[in-house]
Amino acid sequence: MGYEVLDVRPATYRIGAEVGGIDLSAPLSNRQAAELRDALAEHQVLFFRDQLMDHESHKALGRLFGELAIHSGVPGLPDHPEVVAIHADENSKFVAGESWHSDLTADAAPPLGSILYMHTVPEYGGDTVFASMTAAYEALSPKMKAYLDGMSAVHDANHIYKALFPDVDKTYPCSTHPVVRTHPVTGKKSVFVNPSYTTHIVGVSRDESDAILGYLYRHCGNPNFQVRFRWRPNSVAFWDNRCTWHQAIWDYFPAVRSGYRVTIAGDKPF
Repeated sequence: MGYEVLDVRPATYRIGAEVGGIDLSAPLSNRQAAELRDALAEHQVLFFRDQLMDHESHKALGRLFGELAIHSGVPGLPDHPEVVAIHADENSKFVAGESWHSDLTADAAPPLGSILYMHTVPEYGGDTVFASMTAAYEALSPKMKAYLDGMSAVHDANHIYKALFPDVDKTYPCSTHPVVRTHPVTGKKSVFVNPSYTTHIVGVSRDESDAILGYLYRHCGNPNFQVRFRWRPNSVAFWDNRCTWHQAIWDYFPAVRSGYRVTIAGDKPF
């Protein structure tokens, strides 16, 4: 795909691209916004360097792609409820996103994507790894594709957030989605289960569900489907939640890693 106003450089053949020639803190032209949409569809996760965004410009960027979503598990900032702080330091007992996941898939309409801006990062460590669920699906055997066709799985957030925020009266989303999702923009199919939220496949025994999900998780974790992003101060990652997994590597304790994330509302998977 050709780009006229953006410098889009693929990071791997399957997933990821670094984008230059753009200031995300400034209003974008129609052409810039259109090419960003094309680049996200083509590469699934985009990386940007040397960006200085405040909360308003961060939200404005997200709104170019759709309505902003309020996180269903973690509160946003008091004055900016659409913005979630991502922070770790010497006092942290855990960090967000340590295991493979797609964001908020227990929601009835999981997010289109997320934009993470990190202003402070460790001198080394603290990478984020992304995996293409489109590439994972395409690498399945024809018989496995046929087996998964039409199957659904349950995604439940309660076991995650109740462990972090004990409150017997609060419940979190739980939804059923197709195991194989069709991307609404590209029309490509991708695996749409993940180890964090997906609890079981509907309509089969627990043993069969565990076996199939275990196979899919091992298959989707293949490094051949991945790209690893090494953060620098004032970097941005923008990922398509409909066709990717990601995992934050916590190998930098007790250093500080801090930034903000906005999430773009999505639609019900099909």
